[in-house]
Amino acid sequence: MESFEERFLKKMETTSLAFVRSMIHKIHWEARLIGIKGQRGVGKTTLLLQYIKQNLPINNQTLYVSLDNIWFAHNSLIDLVDEFVKKGGKYLFLDEVHKYQDWSVVLKNIYDDYPELKIVFTGSSMLEILNARADLSRRAVIYHLQGLSFREYVAIQTGHEFSTVNLQEIVESHTEICRNILSKIKPFELFPKYLNAGYFPFYREVPILYHQRLEEVVNMTLEIELPLLRKVDISYIPKIKQLLQIISESVPFMPNISKLSQQIGINRNTLISYLFFLQEAHITKNLYKDIKGITQMQKPEKIYLENTNFQFAFTPKNTDLGNLRETFFINQVSYKHSLEYIKDGDFRVDRKYTFEIGGKNKTSEQIKGVKNSFIAADDIEYGNQKRIPLWLFGFLY
Repeated sequence: MESFEERFLKKMETTSLAFVRSMIHKIHWEARLIGIKGQRGVGKTTLLLQYIKQNLPINNQTLYVSLDNIWFAHNSLIDLVDEFVKKGGKYLFLDEVHKYQDWSVVLKNIYDDYPELKIVFTGSSMLEILNARADLSRRAVIYHLQGLSFREYVAIQTGHEFSTVNLQEIVESHTEICRNILSKIKPFELFPKYLNAGYFPFYREVPILYHQRLEEVVNMTLEIELPLLRKVDISYIPKIKQLLQIISESVPFMPNISKLSQQIGINRNTLISYLFFLQEAHITKNLYKDIKGITQMQKPEKIYLENTNFQFAFTPKNTDLGNLRETFFINQVSYKHSLEYIKDGDFRVDRKYTFEIGGKNKTSEQIKGVKNSFIAADDIEYGNQKRIPLWLFGFLY
């Protein structure tokens, strides 16, 4: 217990509040059991520590613990919690819960046995709450933390913090919104840098190693989290890496399942499962014709990498501008909205809006006559009517 308290205090000393993600204000911290999911490196731990530093007493009432600590190899979380509560503990923060065996059952027992305790836990984006052995869906409030939006990147780089805008506001009032933003910043001084290396908060630490670290993040996800959380045989991980390489070299990738299964040497159903797992891990983004009733065994129509930074890390010689634009749009919009593959246009959003993505000279020919259709155009500061600056969609969260 004392060693965890000492580590916690040291973390508090080094936790900076210079930039705090807006997600911190959207979480209902008063809930008794809160889960925060997200891929490696998006800032889950930092978010926890910043909340503690801003809002809670740094004493025996509060404790932060990472469950990948070697201490848990021979000691139980239940015993630690029991000691913590007996000493006056009220607020428990558990990082990397998926590293702890039977984590869902243990969390359920802690929740039920210590009603005076508030618990916040973090875990992989593949963490299952509903289908876990102990169904936590009725007990836990779950949030998903994504990488930095373009808006957040702008705030870090310039110090200008803008409010988020919703999709309807962008569609109806984008000129006015742009005018406010452009009075303070020049987006194209920052937008190309964000597409290359601005999605994960650790881009500031050692910039020259950023893309290498991205590869490490993905490798650890595939080699550790897939076997742990999806029971993928470790011997199949090289095939999944091969699959990811094929996708990254051809994005947006339109999979021919029969041909691809022969190329990689796995059967059709296994291949489709792996495509689904890659999306669950937030390494790729799958696009379907009909998002309603999607199952694990449904073939995606198109596959993109999850964010533009991955493209520069995996295949830097294949950074096609058209693909980067589409990937950016999907990444920023799909955080709060549903996207579907369509023939008349590039994407349908929330089954209501149709968007065509392109450069400043993109015409509306492909979406002519389509109701509620718009062009998200790159290389423009202001839009007009149904032509909206692409970069503005980075202010949705």
